[in-house]
Amino acid sequence: MRWWAFPFIHLYLSLLSTMGSIMSKPKIAIIGRGHVANAIQQGAERAGYEVRTTGHDAKDVSLAASWGDVLILAVPGPARRATVQELGDVRGKVLVDPTNLLSPDYSSYTGDPSKSGAEELQEWAAGARVVKAFNTVFAVHMSTGKIQGEPISLFVAADDPEAKAQVLRLGKDIGFHAVDAGPLRNARMLEPLGVLNIQLSRGPSHYGPGIGFRLIGAPSK
Repeated sequence: MRWWAFPFIHLYLSLLSTMGSIMSKPKIAIIGRGHVANAIQQGAERAGYEVRTTGHDAKDVSLAASWGDVLILAVPGPARRATVQELGDVRGKVLVDPTNLLSPDYSSYTGDPSKSGAEELQEWAAGARVVKAFNTVFAVHMSTGKIQGEPISLFVAADDPEAKAQVLRLGKDIGFHAVDAGPLRNARMLEPLGVLNIQLSRGPSHYGPGIGFRLIGAPSK
């Protein structure tokens, strides 16, 4: 083999490696185009994921859900049920719930302590593999998973081990300290934690959005 061929072979192998890495990652469909959707899109694309986003058009929502392997429901809490109906057949899909159920003035949690919003979503989305994640993080940090260069924790709760593993990997690839937060019923605690985060930012303490949680001692998954 001639010497000048080696650089081209190296480039070819690098391209194959990059393509293989992209192909091994699930396709991410984000339902919504607000701050949360935009930030997760930026972080996921930077990490090498193929991402599509859609707004509120029912046909576009259904097409995005059909295309994606992991669906992120980045819509307001009250819009969840109607959006789930627009998704269509979600059997086998990973459905990520980043929402927090809040009063209109963001001052209190309006969910049911005995059944989380994520558990409601699991009932509405028959056959989907629901994962609770991203709800304890402000959108401004979702594209990097970091605050002042330090990773913050992404708590991920789900009953399906493979679905949980995919979201943990997505979080770690973005830059988070990804934490296995147990089964989906633990969303009953994660959702009030998300509300506490908002209160620490907006309430009497008024720390602002430049804050986040980090679980010390837990290995990143």
